[in-house]
Parts: sequence; C-alpha cells; structure tokens
Amino acid sequence: MTTITPDLIATHQLTEAEYDKIVRILGREPSYTELGIFSVMWSEHCSYKSSRLHLRKLPTRGKYVVQGPGENAGIVDIGSGYVAAFKIESHNHPSFIEPFQGAATGVGGILRDIFTMGARPIAVMDALRFGHIDDPGNGRRNRRILEGVVSGIAHYGNCFGVPTVGGECVFESCYNGNPLVNVFALGVAKRNEIFYARAAGIGNPVIYVGAKTGRDGIHGASMASAEFTEESKQKRPNVQVGDPFLEKLLLEACLEAMQTGAIVGIQDMGAAGLTCSTCEMGSRGGTGIEIELDRVPQRESGMSPYEIMLSESQERMLLVAEKGRESEIVRVFKKWGLDAVTVGSVTPDGLLRVKHHGETVAEIPNQQLADSAPLYDRPHTLPPRTAPIEGPEFASKDLVGDLERLLASGDVCSKRWIWEQYDYQVRTNTLAGPGADAAILRLKETGESLAMALDGNARYCYLSPREGTRLIVAECCRNLAVAGAEPVGATNNLNFGNPERPEVMAQLVESIEGMAEACRHFDVPITGGNVSLYNETLGEGIWPTPVIGVVGRIKTAAPVTITFKSPDREILLVGGLGRCDLRRFGGTQYAKVVLKDLWGLSPELDLDYEKRAQAAVRDIVRAGLAESAHDLSDGGLAVALAECSFGGVGCSVDLAQALGGVTELRPEFLLFHEGPSRVLISTAQAEKVEAIASRYNVESPRIGVTTKDRLRIRRGGDTLIDVGVLQLRDIWEQALEKLLEHGHV
Repeated sequence: MTTITPDLIATHQLTEAEYDKIVRILGREPSYTELGIFSVMWSEHCSYKSSRLHLRKLPTRGKYVVQGPGENAGIVDIGSGYVAAFKIESHNHPSFIEPFQGAATGVGGILRDIFTMGARPIAVMDALRFGHIDDPGNGRRNRRILEGVVSGIAHYGNCFGVPTVGGECVFESCYNGNPLVNVFALGVAKRNEIFYARAAGIGNPVIYVGAKTGRDGIHGASMASAEFTEESKQKRPNVQVGDPFLEKLLLEACLEAMQTGAIVGIQDMGAAGLTCSTCEMGSRGGTGIEIELDRVPQRESGMSPYEIMLSESQERMLLVAEKGRESEIVRVFKKWGLDAVTVGSVTPDGLLRVKHHGETVAEIPNQQLADSAPLYDRPHTLPPRTAPIEGPEFASKDLVGDLERLLASGDVCSKRWIWEQYDYQVRTNTLAGPGADAAILRLKETGESLAMALDGNARYCYLSPREGTRLIVAECCRNLAVAGAEPVGATNNLNFGNPERPEVMAQLVESIEGMAEACRHFDVPITGGNVSLYNETLGEGIWPTPVIGVVGRIKTAAPVTITFKSPDREILLVGGLGRCDLRRFGGTQYAKVVLKDLWGLSPELDLDYEKRAQAAVRDIVRAGLAESAHDLSDGGLAVALAECSFGGVGCSVDLAQALGGVTELRPEFLLFHEGPSRVLISTAQAEKVEAIASRYNVESPRIGVTTKDRLRIRRGGDTLIDVGVLQLRDIWEQALEKLLEHGHV
C-alpha cells in the first residue's frame, strides 16, 4: 500500500487544504487510487475551481436553448423538430508536447462530446494560436508545431469524415512556448432523440464500449492544469493517441444503439477517462456506480487500478442500459467490431465503488467528487498597465507598401495552406467554407441552413480584457449578420495564464464580465464551453485569449460572398467610417506589422449601434440586395477592400465623399483603423440598401464603385492607394507558404 506523503500530494497537484478536505469526505486517508481519482476530478481542467464562481455571470437561457451548460454539449432548437448540439474544447498543453497527436485527439474529443448527445457531427472549426514563425530564435520550433497541429486536425477530421469548415490562425510571441488549439464542433439530432450523461435505474448495467484501455493519457487532465517547465517534454506519455477510423465506427455504433431504446444514459471518456464518466453520470443521476476493473478491456498487461481509472485512451464511451437488454447493445457494437462489456451496475448508495480482483480499491461519494470540488474566489487585481496609453508619432511614407506588408503578415494573409489540407466539402453540406466571414451548412433535414463563426483577438484583450471580449462577441455576431443569419447560441473557450496570479485572475474575471454584457445585449446565450488555465511556460503567460463560437439560423440560399462580383456596382459602407484616434489605434494590425508596437486602448464599441448595424446588414442580405458583403476587422478598410477585390474585380473609392468633406482623420487611420460595426456591401440597388440602413438609424455612405482590376482609394484630390488587385492577391496568397518555407516573406 502506497503511503500518502506531502510530496505525493504535491505531485498530484493538490494542496494540503484540498487533501484535508478529501480526508473529511472519506472519513479516512485515501488509497493511492482514490488520491489519483480526486486529483483529476479536482484539477482545474475538470472542476473549474478558479472560474466556476464567475462563469455563473454568463447568460445561459434563451428562446432557442434546449440544454445549457452542464452537459457534454449545449443544444439549441433549429426548427422542424431538430436541434443542433455544439461546443468548443481546448487541447493546448498536449499540442505543445506532441503537436500531431495533441491536435488530433482534440478533434476526437470534441466530436465525442457531440455524438454522446445523440447528434451526428456535421462540422468542425478551429482557433489556432502559435508563436511567430519568422522569429529568429523560436521560428523553427513554431513552424514545426504549426505543421504538426494542422496535420493532426486534418488527419482526424478527414479520416472521421467531418468537414473542417473554417476557423482562424494567429501568431504572437506570447504563444512561443504555449500554442493554443481550440476546436469547435457542431452536430444535428432530432429533438426527441437527445441523450444525456446520467446514470438511472438501480440495477441497470454499466457498459464499456469502444477502444481498449492503455497507459496513454494518464494524468492528461492534471497536466493541462499546470504550467510548463523544462521537463514538459517528459510528459509525452500524458498525451493520448487517437484512431479516427475507430471513432467513426464508434459514432455509427452509438447512434445505432441509441435507436434500440435500450440506452438510459451515455457519456464519453474524455478528460479523466473512466473516472470522469462514472462519477459524473452517477452525480447527475443522483445514483451510485459500481465497476469491476477486471472486466475493462485492456490493451496492455499488468495495468494497476490507478492506471485504468486515470487512463485517457481515446475512442471510449460508457453507457447505462436497461436491465435485461444488454444483448441488444452488445449485438450492435459487435456488428461494428467494437468491444461492449458490462463492467458494473447502477447502485442506490450514491457511491463510486471501484473493485479490482474482488477488492474494493476506491469508494467515494459521487456528488462530492463531481460537484463538491474546491471553489476559489481567487484575488483578482488588475496590475498597472504595461502597455503605454499614448502611442508613437508616425507618418507613412508608402501606404501601398503598408497595405502589402499587412496582406503578407501571418495574421492577415491567406490561410489556404492550412485549410486546403482539410476536406471541408465532405457530407456535401458546406455552402460557405474556409475563408468566408461565416461558414454556412445546409441542413437537408430542415430545409434551412446553419451559420457558424469563430473569433478571438488577444491584442484587444491584452489592452482591455473586458472591452476586448465585448468586441470579440460583436465581431462573431456581425460575421453571422453578413451571412444573413440570426444568432441562436454561443460557446466559449477561455484561454488564460496562471489564475493564482491576481493579475491573470483579473483578466479572466474582466473577460467573463465583458462577455456576459455583450451576450445579453445581442441576446446570444452561452450554452457551454471550456476554460483552459495555466497556459504559461517558465513563468511567461499567454495574453488573455477568449475565443467565441456563435451559431445562427438562416434560410437556405446561395451565400453572399466576400468578393465583388462585377464592375459598376455601388459600394456602401454600412455602419460608416467609424471613429479613431491615436490611443484607439495601438492594437491594430497596422501597429503590429508596420509600427511593431502595441499601446493604447482597444477600439471603441457602441453596443446599441453595433446591434442596429447587424440588424440592418442581416435585412439587406436577406432581401437579396447585397452582391457581396464583408465585415471590417483585422487591417481595417483598406485590407477589407483588398480582400473584396481578390476575385479579380477591383474598386475605386473616394473617402472624402463618405466623410462629407471632413478631412481631419489622417490617412493611416482612415485606411487601417479597426473600429467595429462596419460592413462593406456592393449592390446594384443602393437606394434600397440605404433605406434599410436608415430605418435602423445606421450610416451607409456610398464610398465608391467596383471597377475592373485595380484598387484605388482616394480622399478628394489625394490618391492614397492605387495598385493592381492581382499584385495584392499574389502577395496575400503566397505569404504563409513563404513564411513556412523560408522563415520570411
């Protein structure tokens, strides 16, 4: 029997106070297996012990919400008797240690979260963050991590048969030692065929299905709840190994077994593996679960109870079936070539009881284990600003050159090299995929479509976590408006550093409160999500990086695209040119790429005006008035106009006309500020577009017309930019591959 020492407690990332609480719960010292079980269930990754208190501030109810936070995925009603299940999860730490498998199993895990609810996954998006790939000291490693992560996502999604329909990829030095891999998945089910992860029915059998259990992934959850050190590479055994072909079989077997009516509850074995699935199902159902580990299918000999309970081997599920109907379940899984073994039963005592060779090796109250993890109100005090408020004096000598540098930068350039590795058309539902402001998926079941958008901006959140997060929510909802979609629900991934540092905890609190305010304003409830903390390496934390995914409903139609369609169309800037001063310019891509600086405040957001602008754009698109539509974000107006021209049709724009003769705004601000609430529309019916915008009291100046093959931007008699669109497109399209091949453009 292992003696529990202070060093062993610390190794399990438990504090002395937490250990004392375990002793009080059990009324005795825990066994080694019990210590391991508590360590993973009370880890930050599983228990959210630093964030639960503040996550309660988020709005979680809405007219479309069927299931909010607390289950494997959130669920919203999408009409015609169908629902959408969706969620976002992180696999940050594993993707640093082993990029390919870390990212691949991140995809596998989020897909299981979807189909354990009874929904068939139909789409994936990903939000990726890496260190600069042209960094002289870290560029080679960052390129290796990027290539491994993208390959892992492509491998798992393509083999499983789910389209990766979009996402984002951003580069900042703060991610040099801690990349972020957030995966957003969505599935569809009939409303009356939703399944929940609850154990019910005393005496009902508990059945293990899927892959065999191995030693990979042990302590993966607790590894994800700690900072990285010099020894991090030794944690490769903590990274799971995935098999997408086996998961595809598991999906089909689970959905078929669900149709038998014999399943009472089902839960995937994700973080904390068998431990999490057993105790959470029992806790949600108010029951106990007893299992015999000798019956658990194992692919390695001599595994200890500790190893079996904490293994995070992939492609495994746990389900509760109606007693006497076990054979129906076994028959289905046998047909698909998968294990299906009764390993235990539902009990009335509320305990998780684990046996091995007939001996009880763990006996813990489910409720205490799953729902009574320590809850911390950690100190949260914003530190003195490290970024200056006032920015440098500057004046551009070459605005065309500035635009070219922005289009060639890692954040703005084409991500074709990434998404061409993904099969984004599999299942034939993708109407708008990678590169669009929002992905659009046709739902053959309902005759409608769903739109998905995924956004984050750590530069804004570094300058102001609250304002930056409000801007992220606004942009995500605006991207849906550009597609003509009405938001129905959202999910979030909160990526932050060490919450035990008051300044980091303050960033998290501010971000959550900003998210809550914006989501309430746009009537977008949060249906679930993920918190990833301790994203630090050798004491250096990432910038606050919340990522928001929003789902919207839309009538099926040919999607409005970003690029201009034909010459001689009016270009309107719905929302107007916006406002900017030097302090609001320091978080822009221009400041990052051209000035190589960071200062000031995030762009100014008027929530009421943003909501009206989104409503106007949504109505314009739904009325069929927009030949193209594109929101302004990274790089501002000049970059947006360039992106709209990459189809080969250019434009001639005069900003003096939009300014009504006001010329005080300096050219750099006019062209490159990133103020929100703005969307470019090209149309043959400008008067009707203006009428809709006027109805919402939103500006919609006509700023120019589409032309043949050049991008011309003037301000009265001054020509600011005049360049061929094919020249710009070549720079934009080739930049990432050049960065990866040579370390520079």
